[in-house]
Amino acid sequence: MIRREEGSSSKRWTVAELLKWTEEYFQRLRFETPRLDAEVLLAHALANTRLELYTGYHKPVEPEERVRFRGLVERRAHREPVAYITGSREFYSLSFEVTPAVLIPRPETEHLVEAALEEHSKACSNAAPEAPRRILDLCTGSGNVAIALAVNAPTAFVDAVDSSAQALEVARRNAGAEGVSDRVAFFQGDLFSPLPEAGRRYRVIVSNPPYIAKSDFEKLMDDVRLTEPREALFDSKSPDGDGLGFYRAIAREASRRLEEDGLLALEVGVGQAAAVLEILSMSGWKLEKIVKDFGGIERIVAVRVAR
Repeated sequence: MIRREEGSSSKRWTVAELLKWTEEYFQRLRFETPRLDAEVLLAHALANTRLELYTGYHKPVEPEERVRFRGLVERRAHREPVAYITGSREFYSLSFEVTPAVLIPRPETEHLVEAALEEHSKACSNAAPEAPRRILDLCTGSGNVAIALAVNAPTAFVDAVDSSAQALEVARRNAGAEGVSDRVAFFQGDLFSPLPEAGRRYRVIVSNPPYIAKSDFEKLMDDVRLTEPREALFDSKSPDGDGLGFYRAIAREASRRLEEDGLLALEVGVGQAAAVLEILSMSGWKLEKIVKDFGGIERIVAVRVAR
């Protein structure tokens, strides 16, 4: 519950004072990023950027603006993620619409984009300029990976697949907002099943699939466990929900969809890299590289078909 002194109409609150009060409040609630949450929510309430908060650090906040901000803080206090409150999340220097129908993009997934862009660049340097280069993104969610790839690889055509019709609606809006709807095609269905069969091959296949084991449900932060779509979080493809079911399915099928010597790049969960690599090796893949994220966790497993 927010203390009434914050809402008092008799006090003139500045940006600095509101940020300090909200940061301390979020600290008491044991949020991981109390200052950042406060900044993002206040900037949203004031229709400013976070930089503008600091250029107007001692500016008074009007009563109606405080009321709007208080509503956002109350939603956050009930563990609603900041991205769902504001309706957007930055990813790979782009702003993506997010709703409770999609997983909130994470910074570590940017490494998946980097791996795909590097492979696409190599392929383009070794091919005729007019040769089309296709990338496939499985479990696209908000479309953040597919769209970041299309924006940063103007010669690429990206196919993006998700089982959720609601998620694909969000992804299509994001593609339109970034002006890449003509180069990103969306398909609804399970992994490879909705894709055209007529000889379409991809230079790169990427995926950030559901990889959380059912047994880990209670270990998740409330923000994630209570609000983000379960179908985008939890492994539903293995009988025991061990978190590896999607990797097994992708490992069996992906080679048939890749160009010769194409790259398969997968995001994996904490401690999963070795198990995923073993699954891939048993299906005839060879390791290209493992990429660690900003926290030193093995996050991306990239492989090619063993020749």
